[in-house]
Amino acid sequence: MFYKIMSILKNKMPMLLLSLLFPISAYSQQTVSQQIRGVIKDQLSGEAIPMVSVKLLELPGISTQTTADGHFSLQNVPIGRYSIQTSCVGYTPTVINEIILSSGKEVLLEITMLTSEVALKDVVINYVSNKEQVSNKMALTGGRLLRMEEASRYAGGMDDPARLVSSFAGVSLNVGNNGISVHGNAPSLLQWRMEGVEIPNPNHFADIATLGGGVLSSLSTNVLANSDFYIGAFPAEYNNAVSGVFDMKLRKGNNRKYEHTFQAGLLGLDFASEGPFSKNSDASYLFNYRYSTTGLMSKISSGDHKNQLLDYQDLNFKLNFPTRRAGTFSIWGTGLVDKFRNKKEQEANWKYTDDGKYSEMKQTTATAGISHQYYLANGGTFRSTLASSYSSNEAIEDYYDDTENTSPYLNVDSRYTNLIFTSSFDKQYSSRHTNKTGFTLTRMQYNMHFELAPYIGNSLESIAEGTGHTNLISAYSSSRFELSDKLSATIGINAQMLNLNKSRAIEPRASIRWQTSPKNVVSLAYGLHSRMEKMDVYYVKDKITGHQVNQNLDFIKTHHILLSYQYKISENMSLKAEPYFQYLFNVPVIADSSYSVLNRSLFYVEDALVNQGKGRNFGVDVTLEKYLNKGFYYIMTASIFDSKYTGGDGIWHNTKFNRRFIVNGLAGKEWRLGVQKRDVLSVNLKLTLQGGDRYTPVDETASFNPLDHKIGYEETKAYTKQFAPLFLANYSISYRINRSKRAQEFAVKWLNATGTKEYYGHAYNLKSGNIEPKKQATSLFNILYRIDF
Repeated sequence: MFYKIMSILKNKMPMLLLSLLFPISAYSQQTVSQQIRGVIKDQLSGEAIPMVSVKLLELPGISTQTTADGHFSLQNVPIGRYSIQTSCVGYTPTVINEIILSSGKEVLLEITMLTSEVALKDVVINYVSNKEQVSNKMALTGGRLLRMEEASRYAGGMDDPARLVSSFAGVSLNVGNNGISVHGNAPSLLQWRMEGVEIPNPNHFADIATLGGGVLSSLSTNVLANSDFYIGAFPAEYNNAVSGVFDMKLRKGNNRKYEHTFQAGLLGLDFASEGPFSKNSDASYLFNYRYSTTGLMSKISSGDHKNQLLDYQDLNFKLNFPTRRAGTFSIWGTGLVDKFRNKKEQEANWKYTDDGKYSEMKQTTATAGISHQYYLANGGTFRSTLASSYSSNEAIEDYYDDTENTSPYLNVDSRYTNLIFTSSFDKQYSSRHTNKTGFTLTRMQYNMHFELAPYIGNSLESIAEGTGHTNLISAYSSSRFELSDKLSATIGINAQMLNLNKSRAIEPRASIRWQTSPKNVVSLAYGLHSRMEKMDVYYVKDKITGHQVNQNLDFIKTHHILLSYQYKISENMSLKAEPYFQYLFNVPVIADSSYSVLNRSLFYVEDALVNQGKGRNFGVDVTLEKYLNKGFYYIMTASIFDSKYTGGDGIWHNTKFNRRFIVNGLAGKEWRLGVQKRDVLSVNLKLTLQGGDRYTPVDETASFNPLDHKIGYEETKAYTKQFAPLFLANYSISYRINRSKRAQEFAVKWLNATGTKEYYGHAYNLKSGNIEPKKQATSLFNILYRIDF
């Protein structure tokens, strides 16, 4: 099914771009400017900070101060790229880097500052860059702040937050399946969050090529705010995750001005809009809707093309309602609908058994919630969210034989609905102590039915079936202590329980950060983390007795230790080294087998599992980053690691994701062109060299019938083989035209321009009679036009 999806996505071409509808106006001598607005808050207490000096480093003459409620506005700023410095007595100065200001949209910022006992005049040079800290104040290390503008700018980002993180050290991303492997862990072990709650995998055609992956993200950079990405030892508030956490937030819409975006490209048609509900309130709306270009073309195609369909669409939105006395309410949501259908290949063209397969699938995923934030008069913040997530997957696969007869091979009909309530209280009790305490209740309802034929031509057999509900309950408390002006520490605990089988976990978390000098920072973090399996795993049925065999599976658990050293080479350059160690235990495995969920890629499980497996990951991540300055930036990352596991056989094997090394080089340059230097030409390049895909050697002595669709592997040699290293090249070129009240952009983006092939298992070649590795080059090419107005 995956190969058909990628083939359609690659070959379908869209209609002409709609750029002719928006003619470029003639050059004007009028100065094009825009506004930068925002609010500045204390990072620990969340309270607004008045009398903060705000200035542009590139244009010091443009400056202002925050009002009594912490708001500021920089008026009539010429379009361009800026860094904003904020400073105030009693706070460490902060610099917000790489702010792009265009004519089509205002820039809205929410800036946080840390208190400091040192006088302002002594520390004004030693500012804190927003590139060096995440938004969660309890995370002293192990995280990276993601700015959505980077997903559009970085080569290989493809306006996709998931692909953006592959530029960071410690992260490996498969080009074809968009699955994020952190430190050699399976993509399924990553947790996706939005607005403080866990959400289903937000990828189109999710979990088909690998569990936890997809083709491209359904999340739009038009609506996402700066978000946090964690690679280990994350704070106590995060539960049910063992490899990493992608903690995303939605922007608030502009509450003063209506702004719109239209984008047309090979990957889809987007429309985004934001603005105030009325002139008399601060309430605002924000949404983005996308419809696939391939889906549009499938609908207008005729003839045999009607038997092929690749259709996807997604919606993201947030409605924000501040009140004078009752706090701020917001209604938000994200969702996608995917449809796929393919016809079988002509029999004469069959190369593999899968070429004679008919597939049909529909996936629907949605999460929506109501959030409330309330500031107490004497300090402290209550945050609560009531949300519901829904995901369904309907899929069938049938195989044709040479007489055009069909036999069913797969039938999936699963639906999951989660009702989530989370609440927390956050307060700064003194200048040295801040605490956040909260809980999350998740009620999981499920209706699943998985059928699979043991061999092609055999009848379908039920492998997992269940209907009912259960609860996952978690609670946490985390404190941050300012031990001195240069030394901070956090300590916390998280506890969770799964009612289905009374599995429990109590997880301590701790971290410390020491700024040994103005240019040197050392951090250390530890955490115990656990995660439940997907609900279908608990309802796998014994093939003989029909009894459910995995009901008593415990959480998978892991110890994380992460050390970080950061050296500030200059105001615009930093070097970071992060050695780490991760030990996993209680890992579900098949008894007396090399199978482990640490290598899981299929979206279904059909065997009995026991919590007897282990795993260990260790290595070092190094990042050298030069922030964008004078139109130029670069990032160089290197990760050297080793990832091993034991299955039910008790033998240590390489994990499927043990590439051993990943090296990334990113660079980009911007040129300001045209009258008054208003237009921007941007060229970006990313090169990646990483260890090759791992595989288990084929058992050549095993009997094989090509119609069985089964290939024997030497299980005792699991993942001992590795293909040659992969070299990937990505680039993007864009030209942005800024005119009064609107901005237009033309861009070309190419993911995997080198056409590097990735491994997707072995298959029987019907023509040659040989079993051979099945490889495919996923190369996403996008030409797009965008207008902000």
